[in-house]
Formats: sequence, C-alpha cells, structure tokens
Amino acid sequence: MQIRYILVLLGFLSFTFSKAQTSPQLNSAEILHGLKKLNTIGSVLYIAAHPDDENTRLLAYLANEKKFRTAYLSLTRGDGGQNLIGKEQSELLGLIRTNELLAARRTDGAEQFFTRANDFGYSKNPEETFSIWNKDSILADVVWTIRKFKPDVIICRFPTTGEGGHGHHTASAMLAELAFDAAADPTKFPEQLKYVQVWKTKRLFWNTFNFGGTNTTAENQIKIDVGVFNPLLGKYYGEIAADSRSMHKSQGFGSSKGRGSSIEYFKSLKGDSCKMDVFENIDNTWKRFKETAKFDKMIADCIAKYDVSAPQNSVASLSAVYKELLKLNSSNTEVMYWQKQKLKELETLILVCSGFWGEAYATDYIGIPGKESLITTQVVSKNNTIIKLNSVSFLQDDSTTALTLKQNELYTFRHKLVLNKDLSFSNPYWLSAEHTTGLYTVNDQLLRGIPDNVSATQATFDITIGDLDFKVKRPLVYKFTDQLEEKCIVRLKFCLLQPLILQRKYMCFQMIKKRQFS
Repeated sequence: MQIRYILVLLGFLSFTFSKAQTSPQLNSAEILHGLKKLNTIGSVLYIAAHPDDENTRLLAYLANEKKFRTAYLSLTRGDGGQNLIGKEQSELLGLIRTNELLAARRTDGAEQFFTRANDFGYSKNPEETFSIWNKDSILADVVWTIRKFKPDVIICRFPTTGEGGHGHHTASAMLAELAFDAAADPTKFPEQLKYVQVWKTKRLFWNTFNFGGTNTTAENQIKIDVGVFNPLLGKYYGEIAADSRSMHKSQGFGSSKGRGSSIEYFKSLKGDSCKMDVFENIDNTWKRFKETAKFDKMIADCIAKYDVSAPQNSVASLSAVYKELLKLNSSNTEVMYWQKQKLKELETLILVCSGFWGEAYATDYIGIPGKESLITTQVVSKNNTIIKLNSVSFLQDDSTTALTLKQNELYTFRHKLVLNKDLSFSNPYWLSAEHTTGLYTVNDQLLRGIPDNVSATQATFDITIGDLDFKVKRPLVYKFTDQLEEKCIVRLKFCLLQPLILQRKYMCFQMIKKRQFS
C-alpha cells in the first residue's frame, strides 16, 4: 500500500483514485443538471492562500445550485504545510496537495487554479510574505487568472486587516484587491494582452467567518443560505462539501456531512454596490448579450422535452443548439468567451446522451521515448444512437476504421508503436526549472495558473453523430485493480521516463531534486 501510494501521488503526478473512467459517464439526473447549467451565464472566482483555505460548501453551492462557472485560485500548492500521511515535504508535499485539491474540485464541481507562489511555511505578516514571494510576480499571476477566467464576482476567504492570522492569508486578500483594479487596466502587465484582454470584475467581496474564536460576521452583511438540498444530485451542499474537504487527506481534514440551513456572510470590498445578493443586477442568462438571447429559449425547450428514461432522444435538439452556437460570430470578446465554454459543455452532453464511451490505456505505467509501447483503445455505444467511428489516432499512429458502432458492442483496437523520441518527459511543469524559496519558475505564460500538466499522450476518436463531427480526445492512462477494494479500478496518467529513472522509480524525492525528469 505504501509503495503504491508513493507511485501514484509522487512519481506520476496527476493521479486519480476513482471508480470513474476517463470518458465522462453521467446518470439521467446529472445530465438534466448539466442541461440546466447550459442556460446560466456567469462566473465566480474564490481566492485564498493554500489548499484547504477554500470554502467547499460555498463552492459547491455556487457551482451546482447557482450553476455558475466557479473556480478556486489557491496562491500556493501547500508546499510548506504539514503532512499526516507520509514524510514528504516541500515539492513532494506540493504535489500531494495539488492532487488533493483537484480531487476536491472533481467532487464539488468547481475548477482549480494556482499562482507561482511557493509555500515557504508560516509567515508572521504580509510584509514578510511579499519579501519572499516577489509581490509583483504573484500579483501578475492573479491578474492573469482574472483576465483568463473573466469572473463577474471575486470572493476572498480572508480580510486585508489581519484577522486571518497567517501572513499568506492576509497577502491573498491584499493581492485580490490590487488585482481587481489591475486586471481592468491595460497599462498593468501589458505583456499578457498578447493572449487575453483586460477584464473588469463587477464586485469584490470578503466571505466573512466565525471560527477559531474570531467572529467577523455581522447582520448587516449580505447573506446566502448555502445549506439547501439538490434533488438532482441527491445531496445537501453540506454533504458535498464534506466529501470535497475530506480529499485533503495529508492534513487530516476529513469532516462529517452537514445538512440543513447554513448561512454564509459577505462584506462588499470593491465594485458596484448591492444590498441583497452578490449577483444583484447581473444578468446570468443568455439575454445578457443581444446576439445570444435566442439560446435561452432553445435550451429551455431542450430541458422541457428531456426524457430521463431516454437521454438519447435529446441528441437532436442538443445538436441543433450546438450548430447554432457554432455559427455565432461576434466582436464582443465576452460573447465569444461564453461561446467557447458552452460548446465544450454541449459536446460533453451530446456524447453522454448519445451513449458514446471511449478510452485509451497502456499495458505499463511508464514509457520511454524511442521505445515501443502497446496501446489499447476501446469504444462502445451504450444506446441506439447512430455513431460512426471514422478513425482512432494516437500520436503518429492513425487507424482508419469507417464503421458504425453497434449498440452495446465493445470495440477494441491495439496499437504497437514506437514513441517519438522528442516526446516530453513527465514532470510537473512548475518543477521543470530551478526555483527560489518563494517563487516557482514558469517561463511559458500560457502554463501559468493551470493546475497540472496537460497530458502529452492522448488518443483521438474521430466520430460522427448525426451531421456533427467530433474529435474526442482521451488521455492515455494505466489501469489496475486494487485487490483491497472489490472491483475498484485505479488509474494513473501514462508517464514518460528516462531510462535512468527506471532503475530508481521509487526515489521520487531524488528524481525531482536532481531534475531527472526533463
């Protein structure tokens, strides 16, 4: 168990302990939940300092009840904290906590971002924090995330006045306030504008708290009851929050599930005034934009006609929305931003409703550029929707199939190929170069902020559903059965290693310190 734990958490990065497959699978209620989310336009960015600082109950509520695109920006990866499940510290602990946060986000439905800040341990005050982090560099990363994510509302976990205790906590709020203005200023970090546009967030709030003997809530603050029950998910948000928070295993933060009313409090810090709701006077429907108002009714019709016993009947109506949205062309960058987001959501729903399932896996958890690997891809159609499989490709290998999938028949394709010599070795992108005590080195602007590496090894299924063509990408994974948990499939991302590492595959600390990963 201990060796397996090291391999998964440390050696091969983006792990997933999950019974789920790499191809999304949703039940009928979850599909209906996704359909309803299609008709919501709006986003919220939550900002704090470390893994575990986030309010998982609020994130779950915003992502699922309000159906906003919701994300948590953790300034650090928790590299300087405690570890209750092993001896790993520093970079290795940051790897563990990064993946714990990703597991938490898969649970509560929010997304995850980071800055380049290195958690160097406890800090007495924000002045000390900024002297080690390099304040301008981390501010640039917060601005970058805001400009990319385009939140309507930003929420801080901590105040700028020090009640949060830890210097990192206070610094996170100070940076959020500065970034709120800087993101809308074209003179601030203009080098980013090659990739993104300036963005004006409408409001900034502090999510006040009552814990640790400190009560910062007040009755004149804006209140939201997040302790409601979601019948489609079959859970209270307090239950989802407990499952999410319990993913922080290295900190022993497992918590019991809460049910019933739970009030969150918010103090306005900057932006438009409001009295009753953090989203007051913000249109969160397609009617926000003149050119997209028609989608409100189109999607409402899809929801009204949805048959929970036959999700495949929604493929045609969802495809019609997809084609109309695909034709949208606007000079408004915000409109095009939401077009891109909703096309991704629509594609997932079309694939799930059509019954398409596909994955790719290797016979070993490691591969070496220039050496041969055996890759297996599998597809199946779970209902009577007509799906044509045009080809399956993996890296330089492309297999033309031109077949129509028969319902419930599993198709298996095996590829024996030599991996390209120029494939990148597996390594956390933020550990690919030397770093300082306070700041990781990430030279590629487009990598900054993303939680983990994008898989370098993917299979692409070229399929046709109706008159729509999709190129469905699935990461290459390695799977094995955990004999301690009946029928529990555990999967890892396929890892590309140098030959030297094959002799030292358990010595993760030395591999990172000596940068054996390239």
